[in-house]
Parts: sequence; structure tokens; C-alpha cells
Amino acid sequence: MTTRILVTGGAGFIGSHYVRILLGPDGPGDVCVTVLDRLTYAGNPANLDEVRDHPGFAFVQGDICDTDTVTALVREHDEVVHFAAESHVDRSIDGGAEFVRTNVVGTHTLVVAAHRAGIRTFVQVSTDEVYGSIETGSWPEEHPLRPSSPYSSSKAAGDLVALSYHHTHGLDVRVTRCSNNYGHHHFPEKLIPLFVTNLLDGAQVPLYGDGGNIRDWLHIDDHVQGIELVRTRGRSGEIYNIGGGTELSNDELTRLLLKECGADWDASVLYVADRPGHDRRYSVDCSKIRRELGYVPRVPIEEGLARTVDWYRQNRSWWEPLKQRAAL
Repeated sequence: MTTRILVTGGAGFIGSHYVRILLGPDGPGDVCVTVLDRLTYAGNPANLDEVRDHPGFAFVQGDICDTDTVTALVREHDEVVHFAAESHVDRSIDGGAEFVRTNVVGTHTLVVAAHRAGIRTFVQVSTDEVYGSIETGSWPEEHPLRPSSPYSSSKAAGDLVALSYHHTHGLDVRVTRCSNNYGHHHFPEKLIPLFVTNLLDGAQVPLYGDGGNIRDWLHIDDHVQGIELVRTRGRSGEIYNIGGGTELSNDELTRLLLKECGADWDASVLYVADRPGHDRRYSVDCSKIRRELGYVPRVPIEEGLARTVDWYRQNRSWWEPLKQRAAL
């Protein structure tokens, strides 16, 4: 029997890749997908061109905070995979209201509709940033939430709202918390696509502070693999960390990108004032999803970065208009 999946934020970076994988030749084959996306600056209809003619695909432009739209759509589906979010930390520091609206109120609107419609499974796609910074070791899923930015605070609140509907109403909510994603179709405001596109244009890249902030990097292929494992085999009410297993300082990552782009450090790197409240290190413990669901990241960082740089090199027509419009 075909599973009807509502994917929110499915025109964005990660959501669109999830949809392309689900409806692609290597997908499960027993699903149809409706994308609900407001098409804000980071949502791009072109991200879905590969699946637009698929008989199992539908697209609705709409807002997850719109109760009427959400209620009607959720009733027509069996499962919800919730990607839609405001996610850029710097933008949240400049103004957090839209982050609270989308990430908290929007999530609440969705889980209320899911509860009332008797949705089978609700996957809340979240971030490792809800845990805050960690000096040594890695966060398990039980780690207390200590978010540092308006973005991560709003995501933490959204997670708790979703899980409250599991605890109170028995809604099958499953939360994923991923480390830093990278790959193709990534809007060029985040570190890797911004640096790659700048370097391909012969421009400098802005490196925050001393370049010593550390992140775990996760290719979108591996993230989608993890989400699908959670959707199909995860346990109700559980949280699953999804990581790539490669921790790099921003300095180390920049050197890898310079190498892939054939650029020189002295000519290409500009140190800039650090971001306010910049967390020093993130690291997720992925032993739970490995043990329970058999998750293993498959894309080595060198291979993933090479594929990513090559995609941006070959797809200027996708990212150049975005950078011009946003003046990044």
C-alpha cells in the first residue's frame, strides 16, 4: 500500500534532497509525496525539477503557520516529515521573531493537525545546535538542551512542543538532530556554499574569529539515509542524533575548500569579527541510531567536498542569481 507523506520545507536544501531520493530510482517505490513550502528566500522550486513530473509528486505553496492549509493537507496524508524552518544563525541574531514564528508556532500548528487527523508518524527534523557547545566528548540524546542563539532556541522549543504531543496524546513523534549538513543545492549563505562560490569567483572568504570553531560535517546523502531509517524503523517518542563522524575546525575546513578550488590562503582568506555567542564545538554521539537502526555514514569528507565543489562549478546558473539577489 502506498504511503502518503507530507514533506514541509521540501523546496529547501535538505528537504528537496529527501524528496528527490524518495521519488528517485533508488527510493522505496511505495510512497507519494506532497511538498508544502512557503518559498521564502531559501526555498527554490528549481530544487524539485527532477521530480516535478513524477506521478507521485505534488506541490503546495503555503505556510506551516496557516491552520486551514495545514489541517486540510495533513488529513490527506499518512505521515509528516517536517523540515520547514528558519535556520540561519546570523539572521536569527539580527532578529529572532520570524524564527520563533516558523520554528515554534509552525511546528505547533503541524502537530495539532497531525494529532487531530490521527497521523501515523511525525518526524521532526532538528539540529545538534539545541544542545549548545561542548568542550570534550559528544552529546547523547539525553543531554540537557542549552541552545545559544535565537535559531537553536526556537528549534529546541519546536522539539519539545512536538514531543509533548507524544507524551500527552500518544502521537508517534520521532525527532532527528543532525550535525552540520553540506552538499549540492545549498543556499549560498551557509559556510561551505558561501566559501565555495566566493572562491570560484576569485573572491575572498570571511572566516570568523580565529577559525577554531569545530563542527561535525554530514553529507546530505547520509542525513537523508538517517531520516529514512528513523521514519521507517525508529521508535515513537525517541530522539536520534545523526552525524557524519568528521569533526573539523573552520580553519581546517577552509584549507580543504581552498585545495578543492585551487585557491591560495593568503590571497583568499579574510579573518572577520566573530559571531556573537558563537558556540565553540559541536559533537553528536550517534551510537543510538547506529545500534538500533544500523546507520553508518557512507560519504568521506574528502569525497563529499569534491562532489560539492564540482556541483557548484557545474551549476553557476543555479547559484549566481541567488547570490546576486541576496547580495551575499
